[in-house]
Amino acid sequence: MLDKIIRFFLENKLIAVLLLLGFTAWGMATAPFGWDIDLLPQDPVAVDAIPNLGQNQQIVYTSWPGRSPQDVEDQITYPLTTQLLTVPGVKTVRSSSMMGTSSIYVIFEEDIDFYWSRSRILEKLNSLPSGTLPQGVQPSLGPDATGLGQIFWYTLEGRDSEGNATGGWDLQELRSIQDFYVGYGLSAVEGVAEVAPIGGYVSEYQVDVDPEKMQEYGIAMSEVFKAVKESNAEVGARTIEMNNVEYLVRGLGYIENIEDLEQAVVKVVDNTPVRISEIANVSRGPSLRRGALDKGGAEVVGAVVTAREGANPMQVIENVKAKIKEIEPGLPSKTLDDGTESKVSIVPFYDRSTLIQETLGTLEEALSLEVLITIIVIVVMVLNLRTSILISAMLPVAVLMTFIAMKLAGVDANIVSLSGIAIAIGTIVDMGIVLSENMLQHMDRADPDESLLEVIYRATSEVAHAIITAITMTIVSFLPVFTMVAAEGKLFRPLAFTKTFALVAAIIIVITLIPPFAHWFFSIKIKKRPMRIAWNGLLIVGGVFVATSIMAWAGIVLLGFGLINGASLFVNDKRYQLWLPTLNMTLIVVGIAWLLTSEWLPLGPAVSFAGNFITVALLLTVIMGSFWLVIYYYRPILDWCLTNKKMFLSIPTSLIVLAMVIWLGFSGVFGFVSSGFNTVGLNIEETSAWQAAEATFPGLGEEFMPPLDEGSFLLMPTTMPHAGIEEAKDVMQKLDMRVSSIPEVKTVVGKMGRTESALDPAPISMFENIITYKTEYKTDEDGHRMRFRTDSEGDFVRNENEELIPDSDGQYYRQWRDHIESPDDIWDEIVKAADIPGTTSAPKLQPIQTRQIMLQSGMRAPMGIKVKGQDLQTIEDFGLRLEEQLKKVPGIKPSSVFADRIVGKPYLEIDVKREKIARYGLSMRDVQHYLEVALGGIQLTNTVEGRERYPVRVRYAREQRDDPEKIKRMLVPTNIGSQVPLGQLAEIRYRQGPQAIKSEDTFLVGYVIFDSIDSVAEVDAVENAQSYLNEQIDAGNLTVPPGISYEFAGNYENQVRASKRLAIILPIALLLIFLIIYFQFKSVPTSMMIFSSIFVAWAGGFILVWLYGQGWFMDFNMFGTNIRELFQMGTVNLSIAVWVGFIALFGIAAEGGVVMATYLDQVFDRDNPGTLQEIKSAVEEAAGRRIRPTMMTTATTILALIPVLTSTGRGADIMVPMAIPSVGGMFLQIITLFVVPVLYAMWQEWKLKHQAERSEVLNDNS
Repeated sequence: MLDKIIRFFLENKLIAVLLLLGFTAWGMATAPFGWDIDLLPQDPVAVDAIPNLGQNQQIVYTSWPGRSPQDVEDQITYPLTTQLLTVPGVKTVRSSSMMGTSSIYVIFEEDIDFYWSRSRILEKLNSLPSGTLPQGVQPSLGPDATGLGQIFWYTLEGRDSEGNATGGWDLQELRSIQDFYVGYGLSAVEGVAEVAPIGGYVSEYQVDVDPEKMQEYGIAMSEVFKAVKESNAEVGARTIEMNNVEYLVRGLGYIENIEDLEQAVVKVVDNTPVRISEIANVSRGPSLRRGALDKGGAEVVGAVVTAREGANPMQVIENVKAKIKEIEPGLPSKTLDDGTESKVSIVPFYDRSTLIQETLGTLEEALSLEVLITIIVIVVMVLNLRTSILISAMLPVAVLMTFIAMKLAGVDANIVSLSGIAIAIGTIVDMGIVLSENMLQHMDRADPDESLLEVIYRATSEVAHAIITAITMTIVSFLPVFTMVAAEGKLFRPLAFTKTFALVAAIIIVITLIPPFAHWFFSIKIKKRPMRIAWNGLLIVGGVFVATSIMAWAGIVLLGFGLINGASLFVNDKRYQLWLPTLNMTLIVVGIAWLLTSEWLPLGPAVSFAGNFITVALLLTVIMGSFWLVIYYYRPILDWCLTNKKMFLSIPTSLIVLAMVIWLGFSGVFGFVSSGFNTVGLNIEETSAWQAAEATFPGLGEEFMPPLDEGSFLLMPTTMPHAGIEEAKDVMQKLDMRVSSIPEVKTVVGKMGRTESALDPAPISMFENIITYKTEYKTDEDGHRMRFRTDSEGDFVRNENEELIPDSDGQYYRQWRDHIESPDDIWDEIVKAADIPGTTSAPKLQPIQTRQIMLQSGMRAPMGIKVKGQDLQTIEDFGLRLEEQLKKVPGIKPSSVFADRIVGKPYLEIDVKREKIARYGLSMRDVQHYLEVALGGIQLTNTVEGRERYPVRVRYAREQRDDPEKIKRMLVPTNIGSQVPLGQLAEIRYRQGPQAIKSEDTFLVGYVIFDSIDSVAEVDAVENAQSYLNEQIDAGNLTVPPGISYEFAGNYENQVRASKRLAIILPIALLLIFLIIYFQFKSVPTSMMIFSSIFVAWAGGFILVWLYGQGWFMDFNMFGTNIRELFQMGTVNLSIAVWVGFIALFGIAAEGGVVMATYLDQVFDRDNPGTLQEIKSAVEEAAGRRIRPTMMTTATTILALIPVLTSTGRGADIMVPMAIPSVGGMFLQIITLFVVPVLYAMWQEWKLKHQAERSEVLNDNS
């Protein structure tokens, strides 16, 4: 079947051309990079920065205004939680009860459909038993989005025509504009689930009654309620006809202003109406709020736009921006006292599209650099220009085909999924190299009269099955990634899909496209002298045009081709003709290296272009030169290895043992030796040699994932629970002003409390300060570094407005101070600035990272302890004891440890005495209703003012209720018409209670959060904490109270779960790889030889991971740049990203062994060697024929990943850990090119010896 497909496309090249054009056009239409191609309809792959790792959860939100957290917990949250736990598919129910609100997070199993779970919850809410909730309380389902859907934050500000801030707008005005104009407009945008406002004041009509005047007129509160309600009404009276015209009749009566309310009649006394104005003060004022927004120290109004579940975040943001552009001209404006025209403008301060574009830019740059480096490697190693073009052209086509598959399969484009393409580049090229190399060899050996088509067909058919076997192994090696679940599955399954798509695309190209185009390429021969002169002349003219008007380097390359090849037509020197191919390829390499340097700048823009070019040239020369030396001396080295088999095999064996020591630690591998000596009374663990080995090889740390650099921080300190809104707002403004004074900080916007959303259950003591910092070098809107004009002394030139002047020949402008070298340094500056008395420390977090952590664990830190129990005070007390103990744990940052202060909010409790109210004929409900109205106020109605709606609230005047003594004097009306001071009916007392009550599966819960120091991995920090706490409990220094339990939570849980799953799936994947190899070769010994290459490469990966953490490794400077800093070397923990890199390595490592073993089998089947010397010669011949394509694959994989290792853009944090094992493994892959032949020779020698012994036995018997 495979041979028929190859021949079909060879004989029907038109189909191949149409297929290529179709794949190219379709791929460009679906590409996620935002290419502006007018000729093609755009339907790009959905784009986000990182996958949505949030759990499958729904939110049940209930409002019960004015009620304390304890009342909300007892009467709403707890009853609802018990009911929701019975919903099918529910995994966990977390909840938060705060003043007036209940938020319940129902977390479903991962395999439950998102909208099915919503329907099940609605079904449960609609069937609640009678009496489950208080009368009038109605729970609702939150928006169909998660916290990760918060993609766009903005503020409303007054701006002039030039965009400068003017002010002049009241916070109530801005909030009304947000609530009734901007919010509704953006909510209608496709893909938007919610627009949640925050900041400013919701305006309301406030009727503050005077109880003394009410007593004077004998008016009860119920009469005031009635008067207010009845003053705000309209009716319709059908129609009337006059003169054959029909008129609709309306009775107007809605409240339009304060005067309308003041004129409302409450009661008539002695034929005299008593109006509201005579017993109350009516005003427009702010309603109670539980959140505020601050920008640089000034309070502002804003909102957050949340994307719907499953929506394309990038597309939603573009839709939102388009809607803003549409509605912004209609926003109100006013003329200020100084004559400035101030217009309300929508000003974004957090836009995830920036992060998305920068992340895609990093990946686009990495892919481009990989392609350029691959072209250089192919040209240098293949030494055939046409073959180089053929192989290089398949790379972009394979990438475009991957985009098509991603679109069809619904796989979003993000930093992780697109990294699958990046790490597949080497494998894609590998197939092209193997096929093209085989074509060249067949053409060299072919009969001159043989058809070129048949030669190419035979060459393709010969290696096609080996190629498919090798690719199948790579795909199967990713089985552990496909089987990952929960957060790690959502993170890395897209990568497994994209790499599989890329490899399948490469197989399609190799089988269907390369053979027909190779036939064309190798058939083209320009023999006529006039045609060759015209062609080279065209190159010269075209080169001059391109160099002067489009791109200098490209024009010079074209000009060079024309001159070099044109000169060959007039120079008859044979030496020149002999060197002509080398000159052409040298020109290509220099041109592409020039482009590579300008795009890459590995040493950074601060180093000259010449320095960067020399670095790139040295890098390419050293690595490719080393590989050429291996190729050149391969046979002599292999001859030595075959002669000294045991000595040679001790090298890879030692490397594998070293890798195990690096991974598990010296004690973990050789602990049995220590135990053996202990049995005879010798403690070798105390020796200096043993301790030195333990210090050098402590074992690799573990963590879930390295965080993605989002270009912004989220500072989340808290203040004391007793702080009021004004105090908390003052602290927030001080934080913002101090942080905004840092030169590297671009904007600071602080949020206190919660937005008007079910997604944000934050108390007023919690701050969320979004800090956006400047890029190291000034960039344009697309995130590309910009050059600016400099003078002769190298200083930047500015225009009359003190602005930098863009200049393509200028220098990059660095925006950070000299001592600021990384975002970590900026965070250190933020921590210093945010050190304000009365606030807690905050872990280093970023917006998306924080949402993920909080959705997964409920905490605001990557690591922590959940303390569960039935009593809040006991939970808090034990949490404080844990806080004290955790500060002593090695590896934990003491300043990051913080236990929830749960019971610290001051409560003013009015304890109504039943025996006293009974004397006056009052019920408990009567008195409670009075308190609710008099103190908290009650919303009676809403005004209708055009499109705007404002509540009308009645309550006692503030001066009548602002201290306990006045509250005691408040008069409670009785059923007999008298009024009794509240102090005679109730006792008023202070106590401390919860500000917020959290629970999980009905158990009350408190959190103790902490973070590790930079040099300690997350898992190590948690294990240290577990061991330390267990020791303290055993020693009696820490006692767990009855009814209290605790457990560690956070990213640690994800890492433990992923490790357990990998421990099962990884061996299964390796077994499947072995079976695939076996089915290809039908030989267990051959399969085991190939399989050994995986372990050698595995050792190389661990060795490079260890070397990255050694301060002496590559610690030297080049052009003033430290190489360790260039490659971002430091401690590398075993995260899921690193394991994915190892998994990718397994498939690549086995490919070389498959190719080598295939040719060994072919040579032995052909020659059937019968002596030891013949076996040795056959092995050397077969291995020697395959060394160049195999080394090319290794060189391509390593060099293609070098730009990834030096990448510092958005997303590099995830790509670099995945690339390290592959690079290290491929360096040791060189050893496997000797291991497989040596093992094969040993096996053949054993077979020969065994056959000889059998022959002797048979001869003796005969």
